[in-house]
Amino acid sequence: MCLAVGAGYAALLYSKRAPWSKAVNYGLAFLRFTLVSLLCWLLLGPIIRRNSTTEEAPTVVFAVDDSRSVPLYTADTTSLRRTLTGLDAMAARLRDAGYEVQLRTLDTASPAQAAQLRFRQSATNLDQLLTGLQEGYQGRNLAAVVLASDGLANQGRPPVYADFTYPIYPLALGDTVPRRDLRVTDLRYNRVAFSGNRFPIEAEIGYDGFSSGSANVLIRENGRVLARQTVQLNPNRRLQRTQFLLTAAAPGKHRYEVLVEQQPGEFTLLNNARNAYVEVVKGRLRVLLAGAVPHPDLKALRAALIQNDNFDVTLVLPGISPLRANQDYDVAVLHQLPSRTAEGRDIVQYVRTRRLPAFYILGAQSDLGAYNNLGTGVRVNGGTGPDASPVLNPNFTRFALDAGVASRLTDYPQVPVVGTPQLGGGAEVILRQQVNGTRTTRPLLVVAGQAGQRQATLLTDGSWQWRLEEAATHDDKPSAYDGLMTRLLQLLTQDSRRKRLDVYPTQDAFNTTDEVTLGVETYNAVFERVYGQRITLTLTDEQNRPRTFNFTNRENGGPLNLGTLPGGLYRYTARATVAGQAQEDRGELLVQEQQLEAAASRADHNMLYQLAQRSGGRLYYPAQLQQLEQQLIQAKFKPVLYTQEELKDIIDEKWLFFLLLALATAEWAIRRYSGSI
Repeated sequence: MCLAVGAGYAALLYSKRAPWSKAVNYGLAFLRFTLVSLLCWLLLGPIIRRNSTTEEAPTVVFAVDDSRSVPLYTADTTSLRRTLTGLDAMAARLRDAGYEVQLRTLDTASPAQAAQLRFRQSATNLDQLLTGLQEGYQGRNLAAVVLASDGLANQGRPPVYADFTYPIYPLALGDTVPRRDLRVTDLRYNRVAFSGNRFPIEAEIGYDGFSSGSANVLIRENGRVLARQTVQLNPNRRLQRTQFLLTAAAPGKHRYEVLVEQQPGEFTLLNNARNAYVEVVKGRLRVLLAGAVPHPDLKALRAALIQNDNFDVTLVLPGISPLRANQDYDVAVLHQLPSRTAEGRDIVQYVRTRRLPAFYILGAQSDLGAYNNLGTGVRVNGGTGPDASPVLNPNFTRFALDAGVASRLTDYPQVPVVGTPQLGGGAEVILRQQVNGTRTTRPLLVVAGQAGQRQATLLTDGSWQWRLEEAATHDDKPSAYDGLMTRLLQLLTQDSRRKRLDVYPTQDAFNTTDEVTLGVETYNAVFERVYGQRITLTLTDEQNRPRTFNFTNRENGGPLNLGTLPGGLYRYTARATVAGQAQEDRGELLVQEQQLEAAASRADHNMLYQLAQRSGGRLYYPAQLQQLEQQLIQAKFKPVLYTQEELKDIIDEKWLFFLLLALATAEWAIRRYSGSI
């Protein structure tokens, strides 16, 4: 049809007599025929199918364990550097053979060459390294992984228990012959002690290369020796235990160093000491746990609180275990109190008379009218909302949960929510509601009020299901639920001094690998939160070396990040001028130092052998680099071809526009040249 339209158009236009020759007339007719036929054809919307093929070369990843233990357990560091240089040379030859070679380390920022590695990582997580490769190269042509390591993994799960989709060729570094070494392998102690009480610290001493003799173990604080013990080095054993019994000193955070004295011939002193971090408190926090009726929530809360030695919990139930006269408490947890019945009115009156910080848990038996008259900073209207699960409010910084623990909150089951809350001034949301996986801004757990008189409200009586679910799905105790409840009560009972500058650590203790963060709050004369205040913070370590930080607190700006710090006890002093008045706050924080890389006395090549067997690879040693290279080349890993089919409208082709323009221009130019348009 298109050809017929083009032929008819050309015949109609060039069939009459013309001032040019027949040859020119036929040529013009052909041009018009081609142009019109193409235009008609394009009106039909033709498409073209285009197949493109790309080739991806097989990738070999050199995964190098750049932790501190590798040079520590290598007898000759020169041979280690020679091995790294050999890996770079092998990588160049593999690229010449058509392979793509990548270098990966424990650190996220890997150097271009293995010879540039500095082995500074303070912990080894081989499972994270290998699993990250599997996820990062999913769907790609990952042929093999060469894992250069000493086999010592001290974080994450053991990699031999994981299934990898690629063969692993371990390159065994380090020495498996035990060195002459003494080390403190573990410390057992309670993290909270009460002032004036005696508390134990049990030390586990490991040793290799000693056939007899004894070792001196001492414990000290700030360089002062508190006690000394002697352990016998039995050649038939590799571990000995000893115990120190100390008296808790003044309240505050204390660092106790357990040290095994050096013996002649020890290959390293990095593992001869370990620190115990103990917080000494004046006394236990007395908690009144009261409910309108027996309820699973009460059992869950009591189980969570008694895990912490800092709490002394008294359970009160009207008609079963009544409130005792002349009993003093520091904080109250009121479950469905005030209630719709007369039960528990004396408990509510006691809490209000003593002006105790209180944690209200609302449920089906709660009297919302009476609750709204308590002035908790939250007003709850009647009715019920949709069932919801908790999600942590990222803008809440008064306390923090560990990242791995906090993530468990989102897996909690949905529970019934009481009423519709309206927040008053100064109320802060700790937990928000998540409905069917969708995060909302509706509050679930709220805290309000000033220090010493804070009130918290939980809008559900189904939180017992959260603790039960966490205990069923995790091997360890329900640490997310327990940590949330204990930290909430600690927040409610914070010092009642009305500070206008409040600086506090966001965690009880930090590790040397953590980012140390401090929460910062400033208040005006009526104790409303204000921002934009210039604050100077001086941080002093145990050697009285100061470091100064200057910053301005911003709304929703997050806590102050001090970066990573060496292990030890730090004291800080913060100063600011708020509304023309000088303000100051002091505190202390703990950074725990863990010598994970020096916990053993030899490399673990057996783990590397098992990893090779499970993944279909083979174990090699630095002297066998040439055999490893031949193995990889002889494997003849094939490239992967990817074919992609693409359908495209032909009218989108640019060359077609220029073809049509050329046909029209040629016809016009010939007619013009021949004497007619």
